Parts: sequence; C-alpha cells; structure tokens
Amino acid sequence: MATIAQKSKSTGSGGDTLNVDLHVAYIQKIGTTKDDLAYHMTSHLRMNAVYWGLTALCIMDRKDALDRDEMIEFVMSCWDDAQGGFGAFPGHDAHVLATLSAIQILVMQNALDRLDIPRVVSFILGLQNPNGSFSGDRFGETDTRFGYCAVSALSQVGQLDKLDVDKTVGYIRKCRNFDGGFGASEGAESHAAQVWVCVAALAILDRLEEEVDVATLGWWLCERQLPNGGLNGRPEKLEDVCYSFWVLSSMAILAKVHWIDRDGLISFILSAQDTEGGGIADRPDNMVDVFHTLFGVAGLSLLGYPGLIDLDPVYCMPALVIEGIGLRKRWVALPRRQQ
Repeated sequence: MATIAQKSKSTGSGGDTLNVDLHVAYIQKIGTTKDDLAYHMTSHLRMNAVYWGLTALCIMDRKDALDRDEMIEFVMSCWDDAQGGFGAFPGHDAHVLATLSAIQILVMQNALDRLDIPRVVSFILGLQNPNGSFSGDRFGETDTRFGYCAVSALSQVGQLDKLDVDKTVGYIRKCRNFDGGFGASEGAESHAAQVWVCVAALAILDRLEEEVDVATLGWWLCERQLPNGGLNGRPEKLEDVCYSFWVLSSMAILAKVHWIDRDGLISFILSAQDTEGGGIADRPDNMVDVFHTLFGVAGLSLLGYPGLIDLDPVYCMPALVIEGIGLRKRWVALPRRQQ
C-alpha cells in the first residue's frame, strides 16, 4: 500500500504521453519494503503519502489499485485518542495536516462513518489562536497551511458553521501582500503554495471576491511560468512540478488558467516522468516521489490532459467526490482534450 513518501531512483525520464500504468505500479510498490531505512525515516509523512497516492490514482481513474479496507484500517490506526485527531503514523501525536489527509482519505473511500466527528471538530477548533491563525498541533507552530487544513476539514465533515469565519478571514487578510499573493504568516513573502491555501480557504468560506485582487494575483501567478514551460513558486526560483498544482489550482479558482502556456507546461510535466520505474520528479532527471507524482497528475488534469478525471482545485480531490457531498465552489479548468 502507498504508505510512504519514499523516493525511487530514476532510471529514465521524459516521454510525450502520461505513463499511467507505470505510475500506478510505482504507487502500488511504495512502502512495501518495510525493512528499508527510508520507510522509517519518512513515517512523519505516511498519512499524507497515502492521501497523495490515493488521489493520484483517483485522477488517473485507477482508484481500486490499492486495497480499500487496508487503507482505512491504516488511517484508523493513526487515531490519537488523547487529542481527538490523527497523527501521521501509529503512535504519533495528532496534527492538523495528518488529520485533514485522514478525512480526505475517508471521504474518498466513502468511510466517513468511521470518524468521531465531534472529537475531530473539537481538536481542530482548539488549534485556533486569538489572532485567527491556526497552530498545527499542541506545540504551537503557526502557518497559513494549517488554517486551510482546518477550513477544508471542517467543511468536509459538515461542521463549518462551528468556525469563527470573521476571525479566520481576518488573519488571512493580514498575510496578503502588495503583489496580490499571500505568505505563510503576516509579513512573509508571497509563495505559490501559500497563495493556494489562502485562496482555497477563502473560496470555501465564500469570501474570495472581497479579499482577493484577482487581476493582480492572476498576473503574479502567471508570471511563475518560465521559458521551459515549468512553474516556480516565487520569483527567481527554479521550476518544480509541484507548482503545476499550487499555481494552476489558484488560477482555476480565479478562472485564469487560460493565462498559462498549456502545451509548454504539459511538456515540462511529462519530461519529469520516469519512463522505466514510474513516478514523476520535481524536474527532469531527478528522483521521483509520490508527492510530485500527485501534483504532476493534478496539474495535467487542470490543463485538460486527455483520459484523466476532473480534479477539484479547491480541495485537491476528485471533482465528482466534492460535488457528491455538496461542496462544489466556482472554478474553471481547461476543457478536457480528446484522446
């Protein structure tokens, strides 16, 4: 089962088509060698890795490639009964990142009935600070990522009405910069991943139009594309496949994906594939991992790449799943191309 963000040595890169069968096989193999040092060194990412692997499989229309019951039992084994949330691995302390991933997995697997919703809601709400920010866990680190996790998780379990929306939005507003972007905290530099968590949270809270300068932010986001077609996360940085999701998803929420060179970005993502072992890396000829495999596939879905399932850019989950639980927000991806 895909229970680890383990990296695999790349023995070949590129191709001009998405190698779905290879990527499915790569995800199936992750975490099967439990005596490997990397397996134990990445236990803090295990819950997230299961979510990354499952979502990638769903978008490639291969959800059943991993055993559903085994996956659900792993998720439930990570429950931290003392705190009422999920850790990344059995015995780990609860964290809002792992808790959101656990909820997303249970929603995608139609197993939300296994969740103690009142306790999870209490855990999440207890992480909000007086200034509106959220801590990740009881140790107190704050980040706009954690605010998104709280908003997304509460919405998926039907408890968003319990959140102090004005206080939450007020903190996000403080993290907005002159360039239209958002940072990890008040005064921090704009970063594409932080832009997404803030934009998506505002979309869920129905506060997007009043809090985002669409034209300025859309310009900042499309400026992330480099001559080789790839996207970076902030000015003067290298391209990275993961920003194919972080940037494009925000642009989809703003209805500005058409500002990106579609063919250039598709070519870049496909060039980062391992055409022998499967998986997608951050850029060509680097090591593949399940994190970049998901976000490469997610970017291709938003670009309308043929044969893929629609991805909801607000939740980073299959669009049909989100529509099925009544949470669809307004967003626009590129039309799906035919095979």
